[in-house]
Amino acid sequence: MRVLIIEDDRPMTELLRKGLQEEGHTVSIALEGRAGLDLAESYQFDVIVLDWMLPGLEGLEVARRLRKGGKITPILMLTARDAVPDIVKGLDAGADDYLTKPFSFAEFLARLRALGRRPSAAAPASRLEVAGLSLDPDTRHVLRARHEIHLTPTEYRLLEFLMRRSGRPASRRAIVEAVWGLEAEVEENTLDAFVRLLRTKVDQGHKQRLIHTVRGFGYCVREEPER
Repeated sequence: MRVLIIEDDRPMTELLRKGLQEEGHTVSIALEGRAGLDLAESYQFDVIVLDWMLPGLEGLEVARRLRKGGKITPILMLTARDAVPDIVKGLDAGADDYLTKPFSFAEFLARLRALGRRPSAAAPASRLEVAGLSLDPDTRHVLRARHEIHLTPTEYRLLEFLMRRSGRPASRRAIVEAVWGLEAEVEENTLDAFVRLLRTKVDQGHKQRLIHTVRGFGYCVREEPER
């Protein structure tokens, strides 16, 4: 499964990351609410593990915004609050399950497996399309003008992230966190190099460029009228 953990307790996130990776899962981490919301809205996950008390934007609000935006990804809420009214608040905000701290890793895994088996998690991902460029998350096939584009795994993750935010600029930090992981030490020129490679494969030979630089901020995939 692809799991997003939104939790500001670094020791806990590292324990959960290590345990999940040993079980064969792919893990992304955000240490504050707004960064977690950005990743959850822009990238496809099977389950979101969401802490209640977060800096920037608390977990309840993250859950509410995801549900309001149409995201159906199952959410497992983590919190030290074990009173019934708090549990009700979490579930009403959009959480699918609730786990109070402290908890055993075995129970945590069991809850994730249960959420991952739900139909909403197994529903086929929608094909992404921008001006003749299409990306199928199920098959990982990328086409432009009906010609297949062969991408490396990193190029694919980069393009998928940008296409899920079509028309909306993504900051350099958000791109690095989504593609390489929160703790990855990626130099700016490394990101720039991958964008250049992606442009060569996606835009070269076409009059209309789709991958754009947002100066001083990051990058964006968007359709622009031909001049």
